[in-house]
Amino acid sequence: MPSETYKKYLKEVLVTEEDLKRRVAELGRQISSDYAGEELLMVCVLRGGVMFLTDLMRELTIPHMIDFMALSSYGVGRRESSGTVRITMDLNMDIYGRNVLIVEDIVDSGYTMCSLLEVLETRHPKSLKICTLLDKAARREVDIKLDYVGFDIEDKFVFGYGLDLDEFYRDLPFVGVVDLDVYSPKE
Repeated sequence: MPSETYKKYLKEVLVTEEDLKRRVAELGRQISSDYAGEELLMVCVLRGGVMFLTDLMRELTIPHMIDFMALSSYGVGRRESSGTVRITMDLNMDIYGRNVLIVEDIVDSGYTMCSLLEVLETRHPKSLKICTLLDKAARREVDIKLDYVGFDIEDKFVFGYGLDLDEFYRDLPFVGVVDLDVYSPKE
């Protein structure tokens, strides 16, 4: 059971645990259908994508592998991307000639994902697609094609189900909206 301290920061539950389970199962079926007869390498963007990846891979009916990357464009307490993306942990596997599916928690401005795509495309995968739990299109500054989207959300500051609030509350089984009247970011 998650710590109850999150409640003081929670304005509303945006995506319930039940809706998450239902949508992740739907995505799993769609991805399995799209890659039928193929192998898939799922590349999870750390740390926010871990819960989504774990649940999503349980729903797949195709052979798949996982690997991880960590990127940084935000600092602790920052709510907006700096626009500068750096790789803090690279893949262990070679993606040359493989079907690669990037698994991400949220895409908003698009800078991080655009930078990641540029890097991975130079490694010549067979295919390269994006699966994001949350799409915050209202904040998009870079045109980017998302192949699989869990939920389209408004421009709200969210946490839970892998997304952190100052590195806490990733363990929540739902996606909540931060009460900005109560929360003040740590610097």
